[in-house]
Amino acid sequence: MKKLVRFLLLIGGLFFAGVYLLPIYVLIVNSFKTQKGIYFNVLSFPSENFFTWGNYPEAIERLGFFKALFNSLAISVSATLLIIAFTSMAAWALVRYKSKISSGLFYLFAAAMLVPFQCVMLPLVSLMGKLGLLNPPGLVFMYLGFGSSLSIILYHGFIKNIPVELEEAATIDGCGVFRLFWVIVFPLLKTITITVAILNIMWIYNDFLLPMLTINRPEWQTLPLKTFLFFGQFSKRWDLATAGLILSMIPIILFYLSAQKYIVKGVTEGAIK
Repeated sequence: MKKLVRFLLLIGGLFFAGVYLLPIYVLIVNSFKTQKGIYFNVLSFPSENFFTWGNYPEAIERLGFFKALFNSLAISVSATLLIIAFTSMAAWALVRYKSKISSGLFYLFAAAMLVPFQCVMLPLVSLMGKLGLLNPPGLVFMYLGFGSSLSIILYHGFIKNIPVELEEAATIDGCGVFRLFWVIVFPLLKTITITVAILNIMWIYNDFLLPMLTINRPEWQTLPLKTFLFFGQFSKRWDLATAGLILSMIPIILFYLSAQKYIVKGVTEGAIK
């Protein structure tokens, strides 16, 4: 009976893995096909008549790939660093300075996660436009607001497990509040900080809707926006789009693979108790 259950679980796991990997397979095989080859058979390997290496060089040229990649990385890294700096300090203050106000603020941040972005996007974009912040710095500022809730919750649960005696000893030795946090507390948050960085960079790097609403100059566009240019009203360059999507995926996949071991550990240790 146990062998049958294991066999069924294996079959189910392989099935769901196949469903998950199918879109990636479709992207990869079609990035080496001509437009005609894609329409002929989407799922097949590229045959000799439809095979081409030219999609990637042309996609790089049309995307302005390296400029768009720089924009994506600059916005993602800047927003993530600000999120880490502000939310780690905020979570530490909420944990160490217990009061009704700090508890209320924590629950307010938790409740903010339940508000869909679509509910606030039009008023937000209108307000940012009046303030003259429909540009990359304004976009980074908005990401700081949207990314704070989850990050504070993760940091909050992690900081509760840090012995307060360490901070008391540093305070007795004359350590100020600012130095106490950055010299004593923050180095102990390495695991959860990497987790917060991974989650936010992956979200911001892949985001399409918010940059589309706020960035109105071609030289500021990120990779998701540039890739969208392959899909016109009357024609869709699937051959170039698939190559562009693969190119866009490579940097974030490399980043994820280099830091994935910290995700489960960070989320587990940062769970609310």
